[in-house]
Amino acid sequence: MSSFHSATALLLVLLLGCFIASMADFSSTVDITWGDHRGTISRNGQQLSLSLDKISGSGFQSKQEFLFGKFDMKIKLVPGNSAGTVTAYYLSSQGPFHDEIDMEFLGNLSGQPYTLHTNVYTQGKGNREQQFHLWFDPTADFHTYTILWNPQQIMFYVDGGLIRVFRNHQSAGIAYPSKQAMRLYSSLWDAEDWATQGGRVKTDWTKAPFTATFGNIGISGCAKTGLSSSCDASSSAWMNQAAVTSDLQKMNWVQKNYMIYNYCRDVQRFPQGLPLDMYSLAILFLLSSVFICASMANFGTDVDVTWGGQRAVVTNNGQQLSLSLDRSSGAGFQSKQEFLFGKFDMKIKLVHGNSAGTVTAYYTNANGFFLLLILEQLSSQGALHDEIDMEFLGNLSGQPYTLHTNVYTQGKGNREQQFHLWFDPTADFHTYTILWNPQQIMWYVDGTPIRVYRNHESSGVGYPSKQAMRMYSSLWDAEDWATQGGRVKTDWTQAPFTASFSDVGINGCVWSGSGSSCGSSSSSWMNQVLVASDQQKLAWVQKNYMTYNYCSDAQRFPQGLPPECSLA
Repeated sequence: MSSFHSATALLLVLLLGCFIASMADFSSTVDITWGDHRGTISRNGQQLSLSLDKISGSGFQSKQEFLFGKFDMKIKLVPGNSAGTVTAYYLSSQGPFHDEIDMEFLGNLSGQPYTLHTNVYTQGKGNREQQFHLWFDPTADFHTYTILWNPQQIMFYVDGGLIRVFRNHQSAGIAYPSKQAMRLYSSLWDAEDWATQGGRVKTDWTKAPFTATFGNIGISGCAKTGLSSSCDASSSAWMNQAAVTSDLQKMNWVQKNYMIYNYCRDVQRFPQGLPLDMYSLAILFLLSSVFICASMANFGTDVDVTWGGQRAVVTNNGQQLSLSLDRSSGAGFQSKQEFLFGKFDMKIKLVHGNSAGTVTAYYTNANGFFLLLILEQLSSQGALHDEIDMEFLGNLSGQPYTLHTNVYTQGKGNREQQFHLWFDPTADFHTYTILWNPQQIMWYVDGTPIRVYRNHESSGVGYPSKQAMRMYSSLWDAEDWATQGGRVKTDWTQAPFTASFSDVGINGCVWSGSGSSCGSSSSSWMNQVLVASDQQKLAWVQKNYMTYNYCSDAQRFPQGLPPECSLA
């Protein structure tokens, strides 16, 4: 793309105060502002390298300021042991009340992933961090990192895939960068006091100089000239660009699998309440302190297929859904709504025959990926997420499935109990239930309780009681661990593997902006406990079919079993 150097462009500058600029040459579009010889432009202006040694780092900035725009940069990060280094790519205005939009790459030890740190500052206030690991080696080749900033939202992309959206909710009193023009900056600098594992790992200066390489800079933005008016919203496609369904699916995949921190889930950091910045269509439910009860029973209207494409098929007027797994991909879906407490039922017919390496998952969860796993799961999002799991680990023909259960609170799990089933779960549909109320979590198979996890928060034991969760199910490949500890691998000659889901039933408290909160008497499950006959069934299952219980694994916990194991 070329810069506007014509009389037409000059006229636009004079009349409108800004113009759409598209730039692709470092020599003409940026200034190296610090680091002396450590910043070098090469390849006729198409490439720029920044270096860091023990004396100094280096950096550059765009010659022009912009009010809104799309900013692309190809970057190849510091290879090898990059611990303590930060490669920064960001937009910023000036002064103590500046606006800023950040993409920072925090280095790590050789073989460990970089952390991509994103943030948004408005009027000098940040604290809106989301962090990710990347799903590729960012040091092996160039990858494209994009900041798209328009009046409606800020979107962050990696290689064209959306990873984060920060929306404009100024009408709700939430600050948004819409008035201060900003320059584009990039730098490579030393931040060993905090960048890598919280500062525990320092920079190894014997590896210096460290070098990051920048290529193919692209800026399409409204370049500020004096006090003139902003660009017309119709002047370029990015000005009104919003995330379409395919973008949101990609973002969901990234945030489910690679997000490691989200400020909107960090209740310990914000004990007085999470920031209102999280106010958006996706998080709107979490701003309300009220619920309404919902009961859903249709895959066509109540869940979204989030990955796997044609490998997920809804049939029978929304009453049934099948997930398939082949060597290229598995598939999965999630509930459209989030819930704080509820009863979740799902009829599932598991992968038949040789299902070794597969996992079928059913859970409430923020993050989770397994190999040929059928999962029923509830989960919130982020590094400190809550999660309740039922995972079905496949096996060789004739060998039983393993039903794996777990509970995560504030990102911490390690509360596994595993079972064999007393029937063939591939011959017909069976009902698997997660009942989650303020007193306890109960897992059922065909109405028979198999596990109870009680609320002992009063004794300092974590319990999922504050974060709303979605229901997830997926089928995926986990041959490296799922079957006999990874000793038995997936037989891909038997693919595609298929699991079928039917009669989804959700009776839960939906986070909503209207109606009163769920009362303790609003549904029978809200105060449900195990009666004597349930306790007898539970004892029978655990005596005859439990294959692992973390509360009995003294070798795993040499300092003592987790405290909940000794509580009634």
